[in-house]
Amino acid sequence: MTSSSPRPEVGEDGDPRCPWALSAPDFPAYHDAEWGFPVDDDRRLFEKISLEGFQAGLSWRTILTKRPAFRAGFANFEPEAVAAFGPADVERLLADAGIVRHRGKIEAVIGNAAAYLELVEREGSLAAYLWRFEPTLAELGEPQTITTCPSSIALSKDLKRRGWRFVGPTTMFALMESMGLINNHVPGCVVRERALAARAAFTPPVPTSR
Repeated sequence: MTSSSPRPEVGEDGDPRCPWALSAPDFPAYHDAEWGFPVDDDRRLFEKISLEGFQAGLSWRTILTKRPAFRAGFANFEPEAVAAFGPADVERLLADAGIVRHRGKIEAVIGNAAAYLELVEREGSLAAYLWRFEPTLAELGEPQTITTCPSSIALSKDLKRRGWRFVGPTTMFALMESMGLINNHVPGCVVRERALAARAAFTPPVPTSR
């Protein structure tokens, strides 16, 4: 680590973790069980893209706290169900105080669900599509010090070409961190080696172009 890289901090249980994991009550469990572990489940990936889009301009703490309400409002982020939402659903969601009531972001999730169906028709699965953008170690350098990389920029550009919204390069970098395409647990974090082992045992799905 360079002097500018984050260093782990020790929590109340005596274990060192990424500093952000100790900044809110909900974070340790999310950090220890979800963040940085490889995911190949399309529903979870679509949910995370949607929630990362809602986070734009906000904090992840806000989104994580509201995640149960988001799941309830967006049919558990089942893409086929969300793609069928209409104007009445938009108004219903705008009246839901449990979520972030932003018309543009709500409409983007619905539009992205429709774009998801088209992508899966071409690629076989969202997981297979996303994992082909997994960054190389060479391009990342010290990933704890950056917020975009060539792969997140390429992913963002390609999704936008396919009609997806709220999928900028920084948002896609955050997606890659959380879904295990990048292991950004800081050196010394108690979870880092476990995430590395999970990635070593993980076989990314292969695109099946149609």
